[in-house]
This record gives sequence, structure tokens and C-alpha cells, in this order.
Amino acid sequence: MGIEALTLYAFSSENWNRPAQEVSALMELFVWALDSEVKSLHRHNVRLRIIGDTTRFNARLQERIRKAEALTANNTGLTLNIAANYGGRWDITQGVRLLAKQVQDGTLLPEQITEDMLSQQVCMHELAPVDLVIRTGGEHRISNFLIWQIAYAELYFTDVLWPDFAEQDFEGALHAFVNRERRFGGTEPGGSHA
Repeated sequence: MGIEALTLYAFSSENWNRPAQEVSALMELFVWALDSEVKSLHRHNVRLRIIGDTTRFNARLQERIRKAEALTANNTGLTLNIAANYGGRWDITQGVRLLAKQVQDGTLLPEQITEDMLSQQVCMHELAPVDLVIRTGGEHRISNFLIWQIAYAELYFTDVLWPDFAEQDFEGALHAFVNRERRFGGTEPGGSHA
């Protein structure tokens, strides 16, 4: 099974409500991960993208993000999206604001706005639609994650905690996915979601 893109939810926009010490530790972990892993990602032809509102991060972390994305920008293998300070509602809101700006500028009429136009404004618009969401830790909710992009995704829930999620767990999720009949809102398997 060829996986073109993988998106990991590292830090939600709601995570700022956690204790300050925990948030600070998570930010340092993010800097450390970028510093220690980006060269390996580059060697393995992985393109790294950070999705979310990175303007709230400190200048040091923003610079690390810019450098990591620039280093891997031309890689053609897996696209690894790290959702950081990301929320699905934020994503849709920023997409609507971009369209509203076009309306304000007179380059777009409100009645011309289509679902596809909004799809082109949200994060990851240049990638294929999300096929599978794996939710770890026994939670059975999507927690404001990619709510536009996962409209027709299959959901897989596991009690395994994220730090313990191993290769065999991933393979189990993929096995469950390939054995499902995807209908994309229709009655026939394999219907179109475009």
C-alpha cells in the first residue's frame, strides 16, 4: 500500500489551555524533534510540512520550522504533515477569511463561492483527501482534527496509547482499512467523493 501523506496531530490549538510548564516542555520537545530528525527525514526523501497557525510560536521555533520545511521542500517521497497549533475550526475559518477577502476586493461574488473553492483554501488542499484516521488512546472522537479533510475518511480507534503505537498496530489499522467497503456517501462501494 503506497502511502503518499501522513499527518500527525502534535499540538492542537486547544493545548494552549494546558499548564504553562507542560506547554513549554512541549515546545522544547518540538524544537528538539526538528533539530534531531529533519536531516534523517531529508535523507529518506520525506517532505516535512507544519500545518496550523505557527504565528503563536516563539521566534526560535518558527525559524526551526522554516528551515526544516525549506530543507525538505523538494523531496518527492512521503509528505509528513505535523499539525501544530492546529484546529479544524481554525482551518475552516482561515479558509473562509481568504474567500471573504476576495469578495471584499471585488474579485469574487458570494454566490460564486463553492465547496471546492473552500476546499482549495484549507490546509493540505494540494494533497489527496484523507483516507484513514487512526485515533489512539481509547478516545472515540476526532478532537477538532482535520474536520473538513476527513469528510469521507474511514475512522479506526485503538486503545493503544500514541507513545506505544508500534508498527504492528499501524499494520493492523491498515489491514482493517483495506477490508472496508468505502461508499463515500453512496450505496455502492467505491463511489466518488470528488
